[in-house]
Amino acid sequence: MSDAKKAIVLMSGGLDSTTVLAMAQAQGYQCYALSFAYGQRHNSELAAAQRIAEQQQVAEYRVATIDLAAFGGSALTDASIAVPEMESVGIPITYVPARNTIFLSYALAWAEVLKASSIFIGVNTVDYSGYPDCRPAFIQAFEKMANLATKIGIEDHDLRIKTPLMHMSKAQIIQAGMQLGVDYSKTVSCYQADAQGHACGLCDSCRLRKQGFIAAGVADPTIYQK
Repeated sequence: MSDAKKAIVLMSGGLDSTTVLAMAQAQGYQCYALSFAYGQRHNSELAAAQRIAEQQQVAEYRVATIDLAAFGGSALTDASIAVPEMESVGIPITYVPARNTIFLSYALAWAEVLKASSIFIGVNTVDYSGYPDCRPAFIQAFEKMANLATKIGIEDHDLRIKTPLMHMSKAQIIQAGMQLGVDYSKTVSCYQADAQGHACGLCDSCRLRKQGFIAAGVADPTIYQK
């Protein structure tokens, strides 16, 4: 295993990141999964991420603790801001300021220590919520910065930011995951899931997930709150 190509996989415990982990493993990467306790509304997604990482037998799973709730500005980090239950116009209030920039920076630090060649992240521009840090231009800019700012990028090898879901619909993601044996019943995507990980069925994330299963022709295994 020491000679295997290594990758950091950002894990939220949701449908997309779980599919990305399966894809990275299928490509022969030795995967190191990284999640964040960043002050989000609930911890159900972290519990899901840990279960999935253990089930998929990743090389190592870590949770980094950061406090984005200290700044707020998002319905996911500020309890005084309600999670919208209707489709949003423009960049929604569930966007967390600079979240992917921060997450990728942590992943970059770990990748440099491990001499990993790749960082996988489940961003998407087809069925997504309009977040600016999910766009190809952002990923390309971050990758360029990563190789300018690190010892590994200067002295060793280029580091790549892998986005296998970037141009896939939610239905295509689900179909790809099913082919790789992903158990979506273990994932939590809801922005306001309860302590058991049961989904609200109303938020933007739930809406996209439900539509994805319908379009994929796959039974939705999500447990919804009564």
